[in-house]
Amino acid sequence: MRINKYLALCGVASRRECDKLIAEGRVTINGKVAELGSEVGGDDVVLYDGREVKARKHEYYILNKPKGYICSVRDDKGRKTVLDLMPENVGRIYPVGRLDYDSEGLLILTTDGELAQHLTHPSNQVPKTYLVRIEGTITEAGLNPIRSGIDIGGYVTKKCKAHIVETNKEYTKIHVTITEGKNREVRRMFEAIGKNVTLLKRIKIGELTLRGLDRGSYRKLTQQEIAYLMTL
Repeated sequence: MRINKYLALCGVASRRECDKLIAEGRVTINGKVAELGSEVGGDDVVLYDGREVKARKHEYYILNKPKGYICSVRDDKGRKTVLDLMPENVGRIYPVGRLDYDSEGLLILTTDGELAQHLTHPSNQVPKTYLVRIEGTITEAGLNPIRSGIDIGGYVTKKCKAHIVETNKEYTKIHVTITEGKNREVRRMFEAIGKNVTLLKRIKIGELTLRGLDRGSYRKLTQQEIAYLMTL
C-alpha cells in the first residue's frame, strides 16, 4: 500500500495533505525517512512526527440531516455543522457530498476516502433522489425542461428523472433523481423554470433510503449497505 494511502487510513490527513507531510520529511518507515510513492507492508513501523501510526477500521454512518446545519467539519462563521449531530468520539469523519444549509435528508459520513470518491466522482453517475416541494402548481409537461437538461447559469444539467407525487393549489411535491452534484443544482433547476423551492430533501442514494431514521438521527451502515454503495 502506498504510504499516503496508509497515512490517510490511519486518520492522519487526506492523501493530498499526507503527500505534503511526506515531502517535509515528517514520516518514517522502519526508521528511514519516507519518500513519495513509498510502499508499506503489514510488518512495517510507520512514524509521523515521531509517533507510531496504525491503520484503523473505517467508520460509515447514515444521517438524516435537518435544516440549519452545514456539511462541513468546521465553520468559520460559527454555524452548526453535521458533526455536531454525531457522537464526540466518532473520530476523523467527513460528510460525503453536500446538502446546503436549508436542505435536509440523507447524508453519508465516513472515514473512507475511497468510498467518498466513488460516490461523488461525476464519472460514476451515482443516482440521488430528492423530494422537492415548490410553490403553486406545475404539470408533468412543465417538468420536461428539467428532465431534458436545463441551463442553470452557464451550465446545462444532464438529463434526469422527475415526476409529480402530490399536488394542490398551494404546492406541488416532485421526486427528482439526478446523477451529478453541482452546487445547489436542484434548486437552480427549478429557479430556471420560474418555480420557488420551499422544501428540498434527499431521500435516496441509489436504493439506500432513510427508512426508520428520524430527522437529526444517525446510525451505522451495515456491511451489506457499504458493499452496495461501492457498486453504484
